Amino acid sequence: METYALLFGSMLSAGTVLALAALGELISEKAGVLNLGVEGMMLCAAIAGFATTVSTGSYIAGFVAGVLAGAILAAVFGWLVIWLGSNQYATGLALMLFGTGLSAFVGAGYVQESLPARMRFTWFGLGDIPIVGPALFRQHPLAYGAMLLTALMIWWLYRTRAGLVLRSVGESPESANALGYPVRRIRLAAVVFGGAMSGIAGAYLSLVYTPLWAEGMVAGRGWIALALVVFATWRPLRVLLGAYLFGGVMMLQFFLQSESIPIPSEFLAMTPYLATIIVLALISRNATWIRINMPASLGKAFNPVS
Repeated sequence: METYALLFGSMLSAGTVLALAALGELISEKAGVLNLGVEGMMLCAAIAGFATTVSTGSYIAGFVAGVLAGAILAAVFGWLVIWLGSNQYATGLALMLFGTGLSAFVGAGYVQESLPARMRFTWFGLGDIPIVGPALFRQHPLAYGAMLLTALMIWWLYRTRAGLVLRSVGESPESANALGYPVRRIRLAAVVFGGAMSGIAGAYLSLVYTPLWAEGMVAGRGWIALALVVFATWRPLRVLLGAYLFGGVMMLQFFLQSESIPIPSEFLAMTPYLATIIVLALISRNATWIRINMPASLGKAFNPVS
């Protein structure tokens, strides 16, 4: 039982990385902007957070640096695609490549560095409960923060005027603009929020989940986060549950290896990405279902009439 409890706890931790990045991307896409640069933003945030923490000894400063790194890169992306009208797909891919190269360059001197001692969490003493405690009550605050953020996002998107405005911008920016809403600024705010969330996810990866810096350590999680938004049909709760599902798949490979199950390790390592491809292939079979749930203006430029 303890093994399964540890597997469940690891699933929550692994899923938190995906959930944070995917929830941010969901807000960006709800506004009609598709940012394919999540992987690059996470990598830059990971090295920014790691380097800052090593230099200052403060994990809080590291997370702040990660958030700023993701938000700044997203702001540049937003300026290019929203104001200059560059292609969202090409610009997102360029951001991914830029983030990958920049993080490798900056992080070259931090490969052998170690982080300072980190606080261990055992909430209200519940972490000492046998079996259940280590799995549920020894998680980093951000693990619970992802759950809280999901609940707040559901309320904000579907129960507030601001959420309705954001969704209207994603569905029909022309109509929103005719009603006097600043479509470009709303889209930029959504993109920057998505970048900040990718920054938190990247910093969480290098400061809590791993914790270390290695070139390319995001290892495709940014792409999985993008796939999760489609898998969840742009709904926050499904994003969270899907993140835990994919987190469990990622942790399953280590569990199977520890159980000495005769499956090649290379095959186990590719299971999360194989699962992503299978899920997307199954979803894409029903184009009508995707079209109904997808924001109507997703990936489309908006040019207000002067």
